[in-house]
Amino acid sequence: MTHTAILFLELGGIIALLAIMARLASRLSLSPIPFYLLGGLMFGEGGLIPVVTSESFVEVGAQVGVVVLLLMLGLEYSGRELMTSLKFSAPVGIMDFVLNYVPGLIAGLLLGMELIPSLFLGGVTYISSTGVVAKLLGDLGWTGNRETPMVLSVLVFEDLAVAFLLPVLGAVALGSSLSSAIGSVVIALLGVGIALVVSIKYGHEFSARAFSGSNEVNLLTLLGITLIVAGAAEVIHVSAAVGAFLVGIAVSGDAANRAEVQLAPLRDLFAAVFFVFFGLSTDPSVLPAVVGPVIALAVVTTATKFAVAWWAGHRGGIGRRGRLRAAASLVARGEFSVIIAALGVAAGGGSRLEAIAAGYVLIMATLGPVVARFADRGAVTVG
Repeated sequence: MTHTAILFLELGGIIALLAIMARLASRLSLSPIPFYLLGGLMFGEGGLIPVVTSESFVEVGAQVGVVVLLLMLGLEYSGRELMTSLKFSAPVGIMDFVLNYVPGLIAGLLLGMELIPSLFLGGVTYISSTGVVAKLLGDLGWTGNRETPMVLSVLVFEDLAVAFLLPVLGAVALGSSLSSAIGSVVIALLGVGIALVVSIKYGHEFSARAFSGSNEVNLLTLLGITLIVAGAAEVIHVSAAVGAFLVGIAVSGDAANRAEVQLAPLRDLFAAVFFVFFGLSTDPSVLPAVVGPVIALAVVTTATKFAVAWWAGHRGGIGRRGRLRAAASLVARGEFSVIIAALGVAAGGGSRLEAIAAGYVLIMATLGPVVARFADRGAVTVG
């Protein structure tokens, strides 16, 4: 068989499996993320049917997936919305960071990992899955609830925190000198600041001028600019994901709304490829050795998310039922935990970080929707 035939067969098999897993996840009302990770584990080294020919192609698709995910994240917020949300949610966001980042950091150190992979593990346990939470709010009919703005403000704070966290971790992971690391962080902060200013003051005008053509022209323009900025960010040792996020923030108004619709199919495809690739690169034989730490982390960080939401709800005058729903909403971890873990592995974090992150996301992306549905029933009882 020719190389091209094998490549198409492997890619076709992977995509067909993704379709089956997405359908199964939908029937079970769960996030497809853990199913995609399991699919990657099946096709990776040590899995049932290891793929070889298409692995490099899938890796490139995975990198594009990270860029598109962060671009879409930036498109969801205008600069003004981010600033308003940050003013309101800063105390809760800081508490959320401390209570959910520190357990991962401490766990890594206690497990004998070096400081750098432990820092990345803290990022894995910190951030809730925006995608899973948004789907839960819609599926359960919670979008109009009083606690929902509070949940969204926590997610916004976490999303923006990732834009700062990624370049910091990247600089540390590269083993850069102190001056180089500080330079990377300063550049990232300047980039965020410039993107916010452009979005607030010139966003509508810039977007109208840059994205005023047909859907085809707009899509190609946005993707081209995003990939160029992402590549430039990598050149100056700032994460490509951060560059994509900044482009998303700078685009606003009707252009952002149109872009979200046009990019949604690409996001779904490349995000799925990204999760599969993370599973492909994880050796399933090391997962049994980390079951204990993963379960312990899941229990601790579920409790800490509940503590954050409970205090935030009390601070906002939300009743017990609303606080219970808010806490359950924030449990799930997903796409950004995997992104942070993948960056940590690429920076030399090792197979143990990869295995712990994969196991943790498998549990938390599944546990989140289940806890939310029990909380929905429990809230009625409490009321």
